Amino acid sequence: MFNIALFGCGRIGKVHAVNIDAHPLTQIRAVIDPFTEGAAQLAEKYHADVMTTEEALADPDIHAVCICSATDTHSNLIELAAQAGKAIFCEKPIDLSLARVNECLAVVSETNAKFLLGFNRRYDPQFRTLKDLFESGAIGKAETLVITSRDPSPPPPEYVRVSGGIFRDMSIHDLDMARYIMGEDPVSVSAHGSCLVDPAIAEEGDIDSAVIVLHFPSGAMANIINSRRSGYGYDQRIELHGSKGMLKAGNVREHLVEHWGEDDCSSAKPQYFFLERYKEAYIAEWQHFVDVLEGKTEPECTGVDGELALTLAEAALESLETHQTVHV
Repeated sequence: MFNIALFGCGRIGKVHAVNIDAHPLTQIRAVIDPFTEGAAQLAEKYHADVMTTEEALADPDIHAVCICSATDTHSNLIELAAQAGKAIFCEKPIDLSLARVNECLAVVSETNAKFLLGFNRRYDPQFRTLKDLFESGAIGKAETLVITSRDPSPPPPEYVRVSGGIFRDMSIHDLDMARYIMGEDPVSVSAHGSCLVDPAIAEEGDIDSAVIVLHFPSGAMANIINSRRSGYGYDQRIELHGSKGMLKAGNVREHLVEHWGEDDCSSAKPQYFFLERYKEAYIAEWQHFVDVLEGKTEPECTGVDGELALTLAEAALESLETHQTVHV
């Protein structure tokens, strides 16, 4: 049994808590969060202890950490856990600063720590099947990739203020997916964006609607479409066109029942938000981390992947500001 220290008991921390507890080989040993009431509630639910960061990392019975705390704590906690000899799972991003990411990854490398970064969409069954079919040669050579990602509604201004902006906060998932699916790194980035959804987002210096174009060494291209609003649910689709055909992964709907009538036809909306849409991905992601803990495999998504995704996000921001294609 692997004992886990859970950092952060907010929304995403609770998602991982369920999966840690449900897995037969892991259990929550410690909960760490400055919001002591929330930490106590979660600890009581899972029969864990509330600890400080120092206590948890000094505990020899804790084998790994699951970092789900605020973004600005991630890099420090990763370094501390690596130096304490703990295996590390951390939600994206490592940090909003590339310089800080590089410093953090240097510590991970020096300590030879096992480190899995949580780009959960890589573990979604639909997207993984699409990638597997592509790699099997089902559609030949990749030519164009289209990734659509639209949130159901915009976040509040106070979230936008600390998020790092749409490219670092939202698009970064899709930038990572483009690398993951295509199996190569882009050589250039071009981005366009506007604030079309909520004027309060513009007041925070951000945009809420964006299109990013990536060019790859093979000549293939990816088009990423982002919006902070859909109105009909969490819009998550991928379309990959190749020399021999096309692969598509559509939205996962609330249910599969369709009504066909004399006047019209109707079907259910896409699932509402990421907690529902990516439930299976989070479960599969944690299973992969357990496989890493058991020594069965190496982490599929490393800190380098986080660094490269942030590099592309920074390039997208530069392109937006300069109205020029940025070479990476």
